[in-house]
Amino acid sequence: MQKKLLIVLLAIMPIFMNAQFTLSGKVTNKKSGSTLPGAHIMIKNTSLSAVTDDDGYFLIDNIEKGEYTIEVSFLGFETYNDELLIDRKISITVRMTPTTFFSDEVIISAIRASDESPTTYTVMDQQEIEKKNTGKDLPYIMKTTPSAVVTSDAGAGVGYTGMRIRGTDLTGINVTLNGIPVNDGESHSVYFVDLPDLASSINDMQIQRGVGTSTNGAASFGASINISTGDDNPDPYAEISSAAGSFNTFKNTLMFGTGLMKNKWSFSGRLSKITSDGYIDRATSNLSSAFLSGGYYGEKNIFKAVVLIGDETTYQAWNGIPKDSLKTNRTYNPSGEIYDSKGNFVGYYGNQTDNYIQNYYQLHYAHQFSNKFNITSSAFLTTGKGYYESYKNDEDFADYGFNDTVIGNDTITSTNLIRQKWLDNKYYGVNLAGNYSTDKIDLNIGGGYSYYDGEHYGYIVWSEVAPLGLYNQKWYNNTGKKSDFNVFAKANYKVNSRLNIYGDLQYRVINYTITGTHDDLGTLDQEHNYSFFNPKAGIFYKLNEWQNLYLSAGIANREPNRSVFRDADSSQNILPERLMDIELGYAFNSSMLSLEANLFYMDYKDQLVLTGKINNVGSAIKTNVPESYRAGIEIVGGVRFTDFLEWNFNAAFSKNKIKNFVSYVDDWDTWTQRVDTLGTTNISFSPDIIANSDISVKPVKDLKISFITKYVGKQYIDNTSSDDKSIDPYLVNNINIYYTIYPGFIRQIDFSLALNNIFSEKYESNAWVYSYYTGGKEYYMNGYYPQAEFNFMFGMNLKF
Repeated sequence: MQKKLLIVLLAIMPIFMNAQFTLSGKVTNKKSGSTLPGAHIMIKNTSLSAVTDDDGYFLIDNIEKGEYTIEVSFLGFETYNDELLIDRKISITVRMTPTTFFSDEVIISAIRASDESPTTYTVMDQQEIEKKNTGKDLPYIMKTTPSAVVTSDAGAGVGYTGMRIRGTDLTGINVTLNGIPVNDGESHSVYFVDLPDLASSINDMQIQRGVGTSTNGAASFGASINISTGDDNPDPYAEISSAAGSFNTFKNTLMFGTGLMKNKWSFSGRLSKITSDGYIDRATSNLSSAFLSGGYYGEKNIFKAVVLIGDETTYQAWNGIPKDSLKTNRTYNPSGEIYDSKGNFVGYYGNQTDNYIQNYYQLHYAHQFSNKFNITSSAFLTTGKGYYESYKNDEDFADYGFNDTVIGNDTITSTNLIRQKWLDNKYYGVNLAGNYSTDKIDLNIGGGYSYYDGEHYGYIVWSEVAPLGLYNQKWYNNTGKKSDFNVFAKANYKVNSRLNIYGDLQYRVINYTITGTHDDLGTLDQEHNYSFFNPKAGIFYKLNEWQNLYLSAGIANREPNRSVFRDADSSQNILPERLMDIELGYAFNSSMLSLEANLFYMDYKDQLVLTGKINNVGSAIKTNVPESYRAGIEIVGGVRFTDFLEWNFNAAFSKNKIKNFVSYVDDWDTWTQRVDTLGTTNISFSPDIIANSDISVKPVKDLKISFITKYVGKQYIDNTSSDDKSIDPYLVNNINIYYTIYPGFIRQIDFSLALNNIFSEKYESNAWVYSYYTGGKEYYMNGYYPQAEFNFMFGMNLKF
């Protein structure tokens, strides 16, 4: 028996002596942090190789013990080489450096956080965006990113949508498109409805939470969203994409690209059409857009031109529905209601719509002086023109600056009418940056100048009774002109192989002038000048190949937007807002497990919030609160249990408080306001908990099924912390199915099925409230925005 055992041991000893191991890992873009699907990994002097999957992962097995040279290549990136001793199961993360050749990465590099900078951010790459794109506005593609809450006026994600990150809405989120500011110069808002199907033209997005790095446009008070429309496809292609689903929602997209012609020229384009009836009554959307990009990629130069055209018509659903209607009629839409002279409801106005055309024109140029130094520059023009039309019941002529009308012996003081409020604006500017990079330092020095010129005016287009001249003149007209200049310098210095030190300084100067009359006939003439210094600093420490730490601190100052100035009382002293943001983060990354956690403390000075206070004509105004803060922790993780089972999750736990809040409530009995000192209260629309879970399985090759869960905690509608003025927590579950086939006669066909709110959760994502006293008792006027119960979208994408 012992002899036989010895023979067996001698027979298997060579197997142990030549044991085989595996090499796995992830390949990412060093500058943006996004994964690189389709990268080639090769173990030199062997026949072993792999290609990264859609999520950027790879696996090579059956490797014998030994020292090897690993080579990773991807078009538009420097080839990566490393020496590895493979004597066990090894997992690595390969961070590849973009080249200035064949890549648009250099155009936006100055304002993006790099892979080793002390910044809290998330990257969504083209593959992830494509799988989530069924025609809904861009916020819905970002809805499962950390600390994000999205909302839709129409209830189904098509039409007017909004989002908040860390409780801050889009007026406090800096959005750039290829480094060009998207936020409106006056309102600071971003209306993604004016950019239909932008997701189909996006290469990747970087979402920086907190103050973030210095960028162009208004300062970030909650997050920055940097969008790139670069096209990295080196080969010609064409795509036809169609989707259809609930509420008569249809999306049709045609895309093409020439690839890189003669290693120098590239053109791509897109046409899109999206229509939907919406979940809410009459909340229709008719959206069209076009995109065209052309580029020249020389040995030392990149020229790129981008044109983006958006055209939208949506039926108004922005008034919400009264809270009392949520149980009886969740799809009720009060917009466009018509009443007779006795106050009886008689129907709806069919053209209670918002109509707007917005065009973006961009020119980019980059020149490489050496392998270490390049410059990037851009010029842009954004134009917008449109109006919203409303039927108004029993309006006084005096409110529009017209005299009463006498017919016979009767003096008519009011009438039913239809009016249009117009906005006609231009926004243009230039940006310039110099970028210097060595093994030790990445240095960006740049700046930008922009000018906004917007005209606001209104017409009456129909009146049941029309005095002379009613249709031929504007009843109000005002202009806003704003110049914005900034310079910045930022550096990321590598002290050694583990420690990076980051510094970022920005100086910004703003001049804003308003002239003319408001729609209430009040004079708006005013001028405001601001200069801000926004410093940021941080350290990044690499514990080992899989773990790192970072600490950052930054200050952002922001000027008030148009509505604050427009509605302010003449005696009100409006101050700019300031934010100090401190972030402490930890990250672990391997091929099987990723985990990130970051603590944040955002300390606000003079934050502008609604207190209930009104101006001298009765409109609600924002006022500065001296002290407020947001503090919390965000956790982001992912586990690859096997090649076919994966779990990604994130959660944010926070406290969002105003110190010493004073509330003002109208008293209709005395025509004064009641003042309540409430002490510390919760900041509105800032849930304590936001959590997302995505469990994905791949039962067969090229089929992916994801079960997605989102939880949003209680949100207060105003800043009084009253349960009567809040939105209940909600838990929503979705299923996404994505399947690809390769039929041979075309490159591939992608099928997608999105099953949304599968358990028909009845919930609201946004609301407004107005409080008042009458008869000694408090009452509320409010509007809530219910979201769709179970709904679906099915899509098919043909790739040639």
